[in-house]
Amino acid sequence: MTSPSSLAFLVVAGGRGTRAGAGAPKQYRAVLGKPLLARTLEALHAGAPSALLQVVIHADDGAAFAAGAAELSEAARKHLAAPAFGGASRQESVRNGLEALARLETPPKLVLIHDAARPFADPALIERAIEAARDFGAAAPGVPISDTIKEIDAAGRVVATPERSRLRGVQTPQAFAFELILDAHRKAAGGKIDFTDDAMVAEEAGLPVHIFAGDPKNFKLTTPEDFMRAEQQLLAALPDVRTGQGYDVHAFADGDHVWLGGVAVPHGQGLAGHSDADVLAHAVTDALLGAIAEGDIGAHFPPSDPQWKGAASAIFLRHAAELVKARGGMIAHVDATIVCEAPKIGPHRDAIRASLAKIMGIEEGRVAVKATTTEKLGFTGRREGMAALALATVRLPL
Repeated sequence: MTSPSSLAFLVVAGGRGTRAGAGAPKQYRAVLGKPLLARTLEALHAGAPSALLQVVIHADDGAAFAAGAAELSEAARKHLAAPAFGGASRQESVRNGLEALARLETPPKLVLIHDAARPFADPALIERAIEAARDFGAAAPGVPISDTIKEIDAAGRVVATPERSRLRGVQTPQAFAFELILDAHRKAAGGKIDFTDDAMVAEEAGLPVHIFAGDPKNFKLTTPEDFMRAEQQLLAALPDVRTGQGYDVHAFADGDHVWLGGVAVPHGQGLAGHSDADVLAHAVTDALLGAIAEGDIGAHFPPSDPQWKGAASAIFLRHAAELVKARGGMIAHVDATIVCEAPKIGPHRDAIRASLAKIMGIEEGRVAVKATTTEKLGFTGRREGMAALALATVRLPL
């Protein structure tokens, strides 16, 4: 973790998210291959790179939080504090997070409190939040209401029609002077425990809360339909679709297995090469590098360099995948073909797909692995070696 900052994000991630459907709590579910919480933290870090990232999690979610944190960029991880543990309500969870920040040697001056399930807070929104916290001490982003709103009674009868020009749909990050909101939460402790946002806590403490411009794209993921909408929104932000191809060949040599996509496949021979000679991983690596115009595997890992002698080719493939992610992109699909007479690939296909997907950090459904022979023609037909071909499709921002 980096040195204390005058700004901290407090991210509330202790809920169970039952309305999102069965499975893991929604903040740890994958959205285009990356946990929702990791996407949210990356967005916040992009908006304020020097700010501390303090997350409040459920006591049972330590392993899930660690796995999500591992998906962050190195720069973001340096600003990530140890998680605080939530309470029985959102209000209590936020207070626990604020108390964790108060225990820092130098607590922040400003804090932006944000929902883990809002991954689309962009730098402009975050800058507005910071300015509002400085100017007003207590502020929240709001968006105009387009629908007519009706207030009803217990029987469902309309009792009022509020003037919608005076209404706002409130979002996060909500922005506060740290000491003000900490004091407000401490005063609220032991009293009302169903405040649905921190602006209400501030209001209860008598603080005037300012509304600044929110962003309609900064929606909260609550239902399965929200997750689909989020994926569509993320894909729309990656309009530069590219395809790269890779090809590799290795000759057979002494050994009792061949490495294919990070899987040791039993065989009467091995493959010769400077590294572990994983012909499939090499082809996929070159396909990814080609898609982002970053040279080839030899440019990144020269065979003349002794440090790569016998190295696991997963290192090369993971590096190429990280280069795609560093560009703000995603690996949409990999289609690879192994060419050999033997060994038989079918019994190992699923393990190879799973291994490739894990190395690249993408869903297994985005990886296809096929195998073919050359009808005993050429060097593969003579069982002198193996070849692999790969196509990779990536999506990048413009």
